[in-house]
Amino acid sequence: MNHQFVVRVLATLTIVLGINYILWRWLFSVNWSAAWISVPLAMVETYSLIDAFLFGVTMWRLRVREVPPAPAEGLSVDVFITTYNEPVDLVMTTAIAARRISYPHKTWILDDGARPAMKGAAEAAGIGYITRSPDWDNLPRHAKAGNLNNALAATQGEFLLILDADQIPEPGIVHSMLGHFNNEKVALVQTPQWFSNVADDDILGSQAPLFYGPIQQGKDGWNAAFFCGSNAMIRREALMQIGITGYVNGVTATVKQALKGADKVIARARTEHRTAGDHVILALEDIGAAVRGARQELKQDQSVANITYGFQRRVDLAARSIVMADIASLTADLDEIERMQGNGTGVRYNDEAAIDRLARRDWSPIGAMGSLRGLVRDLDVDRPQEALPVMPMATNSVTEDMATCMRLHAAGWESVYHHEILAKGLAPEDLRTMLTQRLRWAQGTMQVFLRENPLLQRGLSAGQRLMYFSTMWSYLSGFAAVVYIAAPIIFLCFGVMPVDAFSSDFFARLIPFLIVNQVLFFVAARGRKTWRGQQYSLALFPVWIKACTTAAGNVLFGRDLGFAVTPKTRQKGGPPWSLIRAQLAAIAALVLAAVLGLVRMFTGLGAPAGTLVNVAWVIYDLLILSVIIRAALYKGFTPNG
Repeated sequence: MNHQFVVRVLATLTIVLGINYILWRWLFSVNWSAAWISVPLAMVETYSLIDAFLFGVTMWRLRVREVPPAPAEGLSVDVFITTYNEPVDLVMTTAIAARRISYPHKTWILDDGARPAMKGAAEAAGIGYITRSPDWDNLPRHAKAGNLNNALAATQGEFLLILDADQIPEPGIVHSMLGHFNNEKVALVQTPQWFSNVADDDILGSQAPLFYGPIQQGKDGWNAAFFCGSNAMIRREALMQIGITGYVNGVTATVKQALKGADKVIARARTEHRTAGDHVILALEDIGAAVRGARQELKQDQSVANITYGFQRRVDLAARSIVMADIASLTADLDEIERMQGNGTGVRYNDEAAIDRLARRDWSPIGAMGSLRGLVRDLDVDRPQEALPVMPMATNSVTEDMATCMRLHAAGWESVYHHEILAKGLAPEDLRTMLTQRLRWAQGTMQVFLRENPLLQRGLSAGQRLMYFSTMWSYLSGFAAVVYIAAPIIFLCFGVMPVDAFSSDFFARLIPFLIVNQVLFFVAARGRKTWRGQQYSLALFPVWIKACTTAAGNVLFGRDLGFAVTPKTRQKGGPPWSLIRAQLAAIAALVLAAVLGLVRMFTGLGAPAGTLVNVAWVIYDLLILSVIIRAALYKGFTPNG
């Protein structure tokens, strides 16, 4: 039987059974006398149904691509190996493997750590070396995105193969991927990230066979295969297009915002400098007239570059008028002093070059006015607050890949998921490192969600909107996990019913939904192990909650997130119990609740049916959470482990 047909049947059954269960829950089984727990439980069950719906939509268009045609000869390819503080030997192992790629190319090490040892090793091996230019000094660096943008400005290859420092490529990697670009609409080709230091049981959940398989293939069916930061090839033309578009949109938005509040800014400047003299007030009035003119030109859809140039020119002329008035006043005072002293030297300060220097923007009396400084800066297309005016790689998230990919799709470009392992990397070897990595991924995803909600982005198709939204939606599971853990504890300890009745109706609706949903996972994954991923979706609930709250703090209040590079070697120290305190507390509470619930049942205080259902629920939660203890005790990969 056709695999795609079976997947669609199972996805349809999952949604139908899920809707049947959720409607019954809301209409007939919410315990309104204990609404404080019953309503949240029904809400998170609804969340889970939406999650199942989004997974079903993803699976609806599973796309298994054929081998692409051979690539054209003579295309220019740059291989970028990004690094910050990874060991030089590790980076060079990747770089030398990249140098052996069979298709003609240029290999570059992008060293964001500017290490002399790294530069020397690269030069000795005949490999290109790029680090930040002085233009980046004292300006936002934007982590990996900034590193890539800096390299884009220094190279010219038509296609870019991006590799993390530990991802050792196969010699045929470019030949295998480049043929997809024969379709001139393709901007991105992503391959799986696969790790050589992971045992079969994959205790840290690094291989992600569900994502690098049916999920990416499903997204590919909707033309929404994701860029995952490494093991990907990108068309430079597409990147530069969205970079220029982003630059124009960013400048336009800044100019509009600045002009919107310009009258208040100028009024404040008049108040602050009301004793400065009539020439300053006249200059401010001239700037006010320039603002009104710029607003009118903006309404007429005139070029933003011309609008900002005209405004800055009026500001420069206003500054010059103040300088000339001040010099005239100073000259008059000096003439009076000379007359009184009888010197008669007749010195005049009318050097045009000197006046121009004094009126220059960095010396300007307009720039010295605190109220106006921001307005003048914001209406400047040079973007002095950035090292580069054009940033093709998105810099609005600690994970540049998703935002960049979404912009490519919104601009009409296509992406490809090429399901072939063409590079092998190193996964985290301890829980501490894994938690750092997962937190950064989740934070970056939620930053994109809050800044560029895919449901609201122009240019995206309905399917693409859902594919991006489904990934972002999944990180809200941390809040759902808290309710799923708390509900059985509350019932077993206090006898509070989160469901109105654990009746045959309850089991007849819930159990088929759960079974069909799991079968869908199994069939879609074609037998690949997906249990580990399901465990971590719940077991990392504190990480997901922290990611959501910190990303919101960053986007809404400007709080710094920082950027932590994932270490490539095992971190020293014993099991990081302090990092999983919340999970350990949940495990202890679940065990205590199960014991207490059974005692209550055997003493006649607890309803047998409800107790047994909730004890089974506790056992399931414990099976899920147990992975975090095994991960804390994990001693790293051994070839036979």
